[in-house]
Amino acid sequence: MSTDPAAPGPRGAAAHADPRRGGAVVVGGGLAGITAALRLADAGVPTTLVESRPRLGGLAFSFHRDSPAGPLTVDNGQHVHLRCCTAYGWFLDRIGGRELAPLQRRLDIPVLDARSRRLGRLRRSAAPVPLHLAATLATYPHLSPAERLRAARAALALRRLDPADPALDGQDFATWLRRAGQSPRSVEALWDLVGVATLNARAHDASLALAALVFRTGLLSAPGAADVGWARVPLGTLHDTLARRALDRAGVRVRTGLRVRGLGRDADGRWRLDTGRSPGAPPEPAATAVLAVPQDQAAALLPAGALPDPGRLAAIGTAPIVNVHVVYDRPVLRRPFFAALGSPVQWVFDRGAAAGLAPGGGQYLALSQSAAHADIDVPAAALRDRYLPELARLLPAARTARVRDFFVTRERHATFAPVPGVERLRPAAHTRAPGVYLAGAWCATGWPATMEGAVRSGHAAAHEALARLGHPHGDAPWGVGVRTTAER
Repeated sequence: MSTDPAAPGPRGAAAHADPRRGGAVVVGGGLAGITAALRLADAGVPTTLVESRPRLGGLAFSFHRDSPAGPLTVDNGQHVHLRCCTAYGWFLDRIGGRELAPLQRRLDIPVLDARSRRLGRLRRSAAPVPLHLAATLATYPHLSPAERLRAARAALALRRLDPADPALDGQDFATWLRRAGQSPRSVEALWDLVGVATLNARAHDASLALAALVFRTGLLSAPGAADVGWARVPLGTLHDTLARRALDRAGVRVRTGLRVRGLGRDADGRWRLDTGRSPGAPPEPAATAVLAVPQDQAAALLPAGALPDPGRLAAIGTAPIVNVHVVYDRPVLRRPFFAALGSPVQWVFDRGAAAGLAPGGGQYLALSQSAAHADIDVPAAALRDRYLPELARLLPAARTARVRDFFVTRERHATFAPVPGVERLRPAAHTRAPGVYLAGAWCATGWPATMEGAVRSGHAAAHEALARLGHPHGDAPWGVGVRTTAER
């Protein structure tokens, strides 16, 4: 249910509504919505968060599986963050989860080539940028000496690009790499190795602006910017249990299992939610509404005239991620994770301890497959036939191990598609509807669709709302710099 935000309500009350009255309602319980709700509540705004699912966490969640290997708590997908993800770092601190998702002391990514069986490592030193990567690039076995030199030159050229330049958004990353002298092997072994995992797109499908942001910020902003962190507990522990506890302490009223079907204004100019036949009464009308939902849902909920070009949201495409889960009867991997080359396998993580696999119960590996257009509709049995032989090729111990469990999780719309031209489509947090704001990793944060981008979008929405309320507490709570000291 939508109304024209420019039209007054009954008796003209909407035209004179006081934005400081009526509190706030946040629709969507992912990282963007949780962040917006916490920031609003921390500033003293009475806030209600509404989520259609029975849990919080959005697309970074966990579920329980009765596996032949025993009960498991499974993440729908493997999510990592970097030291440069200062907003997500703030989020972890805010919910009390920093120690449960620690960062590496220093960047160290094992990279295994299935064709040659050679193991390379992408590491950093404590030297200043760009020398912090000089040693690892000089010895990286998956590139020739000439390719390493050209890669170093390309990295320096990337550092000179401005991701905010609109001209970069119209170009694809692969074309730029080719002009920078990068061979197909360099793209596979270096640029796509990082880019596919962070952008959810290969270089030929990725906006140069977003690629420049990823590489400039992650690899070329500070020595420790790309140090990798990941949850040592199920994502649900962080994004549902701890987040819900933090929201409760902040005074946010959380309503799960409540589907929002429309947004309209009442006689006092406040925004009210149409929750259809969902159980329980809808939240009280609010002066501020934050829509922290996927772009197609936001487009359906926004009042007429809220965006100058509502077709922009429909033009933002999505990209899939597939995760393959394998439980072996014995350990087959001696390190916490690795990236693969020359194989359909992309990244492999040991998730046994986090998932609650019983000691002596074998080993649980999760394969994270980004830009998974070719796999998203493939039956699990066919994916088993494809990926188990590849794991045996990469990990000799897997050749004699027995598979105790195999299953697949899929997110068809895992992220927005970071194609050239997408930046001009991504909307800002504010809309033309007074008191209505947008949040979500698909909004105009400048970041790709990551947990970092989601948190930044939630803050941006709260910042805009608090500014309209005349509240002084809307500044970003995290620093703009990147900590380079080792985590304790």
